[in-house]
Amino acid sequence: MDDAVMDLEVVGLRREADGVLAVELRDHRDRLLPAWAPGAHVDLAVGGHVRQYSLCGDPADRRRYRVAVLRERDSRGGSAHVHERLRPGDEVEVGGPRNHFPLADAERHVLVAGGIGITPVLTMATELAARGADWRLVYLGRSRRSMAFLEDLGRLDRGTKRSGAAAPEAHADRVTVHADDVDGVPDLGRLLKGLDADTALAVCGPPGLIAAVEAHCAEQELPAPRVERFAAAARDEHEELTPFDVVVASTGRRITVPAGRSALEALDEAGYALPNACRDGVCGSCLVGVVAGEPRHRDALTEPDRTDVMAPCVSRARSAELVLDL
Repeated sequence: MDDAVMDLEVVGLRREADGVLAVELRDHRDRLLPAWAPGAHVDLAVGGHVRQYSLCGDPADRRRYRVAVLRERDSRGGSAHVHERLRPGDEVEVGGPRNHFPLADAERHVLVAGGIGITPVLTMATELAARGADWRLVYLGRSRRSMAFLEDLGRLDRGTKRSGAAAPEAHADRVTVHADDVDGVPDLGRLLKGLDADTALAVCGPPGLIAAVEAHCAEQELPAPRVERFAAAARDEHEELTPFDVVVASTGRRITVPAGRSALEALDEAGYALPNACRDGVCGSCLVGVVAGEPRHRDALTEPDRTDVMAPCVSRARSAELVLDL
């Protein structure tokens, strides 16, 4: 149920760290909420904006969603509204859930989180621990006071060791917490020591951390990590955008996308209204299949070499036309 839109009630607010507020939501009629899995996120309409937040509760609890919201220093209104104005009893429009960051199918996992990136990673670690899987988590932050869910991670780590899971390092500490104000500048080579090509590496956090982990993997000739970004991909302000055509596969209708408009806008004007939330290549709500042609990805979700899907809100075409699965 990827594109459900629900009016949910705020039933709890909890300060998890400096600048981090956890929000619990449920249906006011106590109806079951759409199922989700670790890595999923929802869209919240807050303060006149739509923002994406990873679910960090219990997927088995179909009556509550939990998200954690970082009070952004340069908030454009979303996080400021949550921290300053949202109160229990308020109603919030929620879209989703969607999952573009699922757990990989692998025997060993290393999870890396930076700052508020702990939100999807915490749920992944909880799932892996429940499976008795071989996993390890590295959590980095500027200060311990700013790092959310440390108590949850401590309980998870202790519970894993008590469970005696079958993994080779079942009695080793699985969770490594690195706070710059206590531990100094992080050494990724040391923190990620032991990675190999058979270990699934997932990272969520600020752009600098993601870039550093990607560079480390490239230097070690390891597969690129799977990543979740909370911000739009960096785009060249001087990039020259050229027109292209999109062709609707089901009808053959051809629609021109001008240089100064997005494919999403052109499709909308032509009567093809696609779901959309962020319009910035982050949420994935507008992703559409590509039948033919070569897209030029400018979003934060899609691997550069994929040719079967595109985010029409920001991505464009390398070929003269794209045939879309519409």
